Amino acid sequence: MTTYDDRSSLTDLTAVVERVRSSVEGVIEGKPEVVRLSLTVLLAEGHLLIEDVPGVGKTMLAKALARSIDCSVRRIQFTPDLLPSDITGVSIWDQQRRDFEFKPGAIFAQIVIGDEINRASPKTQSALLESMEERQVTIDGQTYELPSPFMVVATQNPVEMEGTYPLPEAQRDRFMARVSVGYPSVEAELKMLDIHGGVSPLEDLQPVAHAHDIVKLIEAVRGVHVAETVRRYAVDLVAATRTHPDLRLGASPRATLHLLRAAKASAALSGREFALPDDVQALAVAVLAHRLLPTAQAQLNRRTSEQVVQEILQRIPVPAAAPQQGGLGVGRRAPAYPQQPPRSL
Repeated sequence: MTTYDDRSSLTDLTAVVERVRSSVEGVIEGKPEVVRLSLTVLLAEGHLLIEDVPGVGKTMLAKALARSIDCSVRRIQFTPDLLPSDITGVSIWDQQRRDFEFKPGAIFAQIVIGDEINRASPKTQSALLESMEERQVTIDGQTYELPSPFMVVATQNPVEMEGTYPLPEAQRDRFMARVSVGYPSVEAELKMLDIHGGVSPLEDLQPVAHAHDIVKLIEAVRGVHVAETVRRYAVDLVAATRTHPDLRLGASPRATLHLLRAAKASAALSGREFALPDDVQALAVAVLAHRLLPTAQAQLNRRTSEQVVQEILQRIPVPAAAPQQGGLGVGRRAPAYPQQPPRSL
């Protein structure tokens, strides 16, 4: 069982993440960038939305991430008849005690897998709002804290599929990032046939990290240093979505906070004690695009929110400045940013 002290090196901390990454990549073939984004969201205390067509491994990715960590896991299959109380829990009258007893729902776990979240009604989807933002559940006036770490990994099919409901804006805004698994390459699909052709690798997947390891990593990520210029860059990117002519709904201040937290987690995964503008730039599409609503004219022109974010990234200059001093609580000065002119993707 791994333990840490206040002056543990970032290398020692990220060794845990490497074990989790290797474990998940043993199940999900040929998608290292998707696995990295999932771990980034986990360490940034966010929630992940996996959107793609059926059969590409959305639920497999969520299960592999959950089984690689020794923590409580619950899976919710979202269907049109699912009730909010099935998620949050319900108070039941106990005849012997002559009092109400609370029966926790499926949300009371450290990693919650919401399968096909957009097949449930908006009323049921709203049962996740409080838990995802405040990490608590209120039933009959009583508030119950959720365990730590807490992460919702939800999968959804594209809205063009039959039997789906669009996620409300407030629900989408609570997901830190959205990722698309996509179809595998020919080589990865051939390897998948060898690995998955017999017994599913999920059955042999063993935890490679403990829940308290993840808590320690989250605490370390909170200490990653972010320079004023990097914070300003994140704010400028988000602000640009609110005035873009192709968008009728821009990103919220929560999106700015999520973008900054994800950049800090990405820096830690790269072995750095400070965040770079490159971290913000690399995560902007995944963190911002699913929150944006294109105008009717933009939809007629087949303009997607991802394209709008890419355009904004090309338009907003990338800063090049040195941070003041390092993070992670070790009191060291962070290395200067490499001097570079503003560039576009």
